[in-house]
Amino acid sequence: MTYLQAIWFGILQGVTEPFPISSLGHSVILPTLVGWHVHEKDPLFLVFLVATHTATALVFFIIFWKDWMKIFSGLWVSLKKRTIDPDNVYGKLGWLLVVGTIPAGLVGLLFEKFFRRLFAAPELVAGMLALNGIMLIAADLLRKRKEKITDFSGEASDLRLAKLSWGQSLKVGLSQVLALVPGFSRTGSTMTGGLLTGLSYGDAARFSFLLATPIIGAASALKLPELALRHSSAIPVDVVLIGAVVAGLSSWVSVKFLLKYFETKKLWPLGIYCFILGTFTLSMFLGK
Repeated sequence: MTYLQAIWFGILQGVTEPFPISSLGHSVILPTLVGWHVHEKDPLFLVFLVATHTATALVFFIIFWKDWMKIFSGLWVSLKKRTIDPDNVYGKLGWLLVVGTIPAGLVGLLFEKFFRRLFAAPELVAGMLALNGIMLIAADLLRKRKEKITDFSGEASDLRLAKLSWGQSLKVGLSQVLALVPGFSRTGSTMTGGLLTGLSYGDAARFSFLLATPIIGAASALKLPELALRHSSAIPVDVVLIGAVVAGLSSWVSVKFLLKYFETKKLWPLGIYCFILGTFTLSMFLGK
C-alpha cells in the first residue's frame, strides 16, 4: 500500500464509519473498483483497517468525553449502591449501553472466522450494501412518530436516551449484530433500531455513536496487539500511522457534521446512495 492509498483509505474509513453507509463495505469495494492491488485477506491489510478503526473509536471517545465521564461516574455510583437511583441518569444510560453492546460482542466473538470470510467477497459485500440502502429507506418509512424535538443539546438528548427501556436498548443492540456482515452499516443498523423504538433522528444518532465506542474500541483492543505482534517485522508502520491519523481527523469532521445533519434530516438520501452504489458494483463484479 502506498502513502496515497493509505490517505485515501484513511479518509474513506473516517468518513464512512460514522455515516450509515458501511465503512467496511467501502473498504472492500474500493480496491476492486479502482483496480488497486490490495489483498483484503492479507493480515497486513487487516492490521491497517483495525488501526484506522482504533483511531475512529478514539475520536468517538474524545468527542463524547464529558458524556463518558458522567457515564463512568454514574455506573460507579450504581455499583456501590447496587441499584440505579431514579436521578442517576448517566448510570441508567451507562447500563443501557452495556445491554446494547452485549449482542454484537457475543456474536462477533463466537463467529469471528465466519464474518472474516465474508469480508473477502466483494460481490457479497456489494449486495449487502444495496440491502443496507433498503434498510435505511425502510427505517424512514417505518419509524415511530414522536413529538417534534427542539432541544438538541447533549444533556437534553442524554436525558431522553436514559428513558429507554432495557428491552428497547436490547433491540438496538440486536440490530447492531447485522453490522457484523460487511456491507451493512453499524451506524445505519443501530439508528434503524433506535428509530423503530421511537427515538428521534438526532437521539438515535447520538445513541449509535455512544454504542460505537465500546464495540469498536474493544474489537480494536483485542485484535490490534495480536495482529501487530504476529506480523511485527512486516508491518509498514509509517503507512499504518498515516492511515490512522487521517481516519481520525476525517471521523472527527464526519461525526460533528452528522450530529447537526440529523437534527433535521432523514436517512433516505443515504439509503438511495447505498442502493445505487451496491447494485452498480454488484452488476460490475458479476459481469467480469
